[in-house]
Amino acid sequence: MEFWQSTAFNDPLELPIIAREAEAAGFDGLLVSEHLMVPANFEASYLYSEDGKPPFTAETPFPDPWVALATMAAATSRIRFCTLVHILPLHHPVEVAKALATLALYSDNRVVLGAGAGWMKEEFEILGVDFKTRGPRFNEMIEVMRKLWQGGMVEHHGEFFDFPPICQSPAPTENIPIVIGGASKAALRRAATVGDGWCGAGNTPEEAEEILRTLAALRKEAGRENEHFEAIVPLTTPPEPDVLKKLSGLGATGTVSYPFSYTVGPDATLEQKIDAMKQFAEHVIAPNKDAASGAIR
Repeated sequence: MEFWQSTAFNDPLELPIIAREAEAAGFDGLLVSEHLMVPANFEASYLYSEDGKPPFTAETPFPDPWVALATMAAATSRIRFCTLVHILPLHHPVEVAKALATLALYSDNRVVLGAGAGWMKEEFEILGVDFKTRGPRFNEMIEVMRKLWQGGMVEHHGEFFDFPPICQSPAPTENIPIVIGGASKAALRRAATVGDGWCGAGNTPEEAEEILRTLAALRKEAGRENEHFEAIVPLTTPPEPDVLKKLSGLGATGTVSYPFSYTVGPDATLEQKIDAMKQFAEHVIAPNKDAASGAIR
């Protein structure tokens, strides 16, 4: 079981220090979130709250994920990085592929693309991107990026993207994992059929168990049950050893320490955030890494 620290909603200038301290404390990965902008007015259609309102405002900082991850990668040597999530259909796959390949190069392949379909239609409208076709475009984008990451000349002729033979260099030296965010039927099927994994937005243990069982069934249906699959499962309840052991047995590979705005408050100092990570490492990471059963490792 890997342990990730979310950096969502945090002061961007603190991120290099948080990355170094997270690595020193024993975390396995850091998560960043993305929005290109937040409109003054938008429909309350956030999928993970009862009232549809997201846990942020227009003033909440959302640094560019690739610049933020590159900055943190430069300050560390071991810890991994993942977007939770990058709104993939909002962008062009050739540009995303280039950014990720470059980041993989400079981070020694410590980057994971956590990709979601997006929920804020106003964000798409501002960029002139069709919100209604984001699902099929998402699937084609994955195909395009994987072609480009092979290296050499590649071409693509699809429903949404069409280009003659082109080459992106440098190509990644290792596979860049793509983990799919979201708990909808479409998201889970996308993760199981074309993704390298799945990442959640926060679930109860019971919800997480159901999701993991669904993913396992869908992967078996797709003939992918023996392929490596990463499942990052944030919980809305304390990460108790027995809970993590059970989820690990169902396929979970990681869980998350929530954003500091939730754990120590939105006005917490950098020192308080560092202390919170140390406490999490002492009371959650160490006991679970040392679990006698060996199921969590």
